[in-house]
Amino acid sequence: MHSHSVSSDDSRATVEQYVKWIQVLRKRGHTVDGIVLTEHRKFDFDKDYSALAGQYNLLVLKGSELDTRYGHFLVYGVTQALTQEIDFSDVRMDARALMQAARRHDAIALPAHPGRFGIGLTDYIAQGESFEDVEIVERLNGGSRQGENERADELCQSHNLLGIGGSDAHLTSHIATCMTDFKAAVKTESGLVDALLSKEFKPVWLKDIVNGAHP
Repeated sequence: MHSHSVSSDDSRATVEQYVKWIQVLRKRGHTVDGIVLTEHRKFDFDKDYSALAGQYNLLVLKGSELDTRYGHFLVYGVTQALTQEIDFSDVRMDARALMQAARRHDAIALPAHPGRFGIGLTDYIAQGESFEDVEIVERLNGGSRQGENERADELCQSHNLLGIGGSDAHLTSHIATCMTDFKAAVKTESGLVDALLSKEFKPVWLKDIVNGAHP
């Protein structure tokens, strides 16, 4: 649900390296059905990973991770119309406007790593900001430091929020560290949005998904 390839300015992993590493994880008994590439401040309309996905029997979807004045937000179901309304490169955009625009265009935007010190949604709420449209946050983040996922847990509990899991991978071996277990089968980017709106999912750690066993 949260990964970066070399298309992002701070990642060294290619999409092919990710999908090949997932084959290693599968051989170890882990269940990984797909990944979402959430490149920073952009959406790669021109990139097609369907052949690679078919070759390795893995779903490869695309999303975005955008900078806002209230932290980073993951966007799923991105359309041309949404990118025309919202400047994805604007690091000072209002996250509330982003969330509303996303829903108007059948997409969804939600806070990434809300417990991250200094830039997480938790800090902005502590400063008195309110976010009525937030119902889901990234509860588990594979790139978080000690204490940050715990802060995300506290936020979910105190505000009755649902949580997803994402690896926030920038290196090949980090892919799928945290994942999201959906009740529904997800096959497309619009299907991913529907699955999130269904609220039938939970965040999981890779280590807990072995041989099809779900915690």
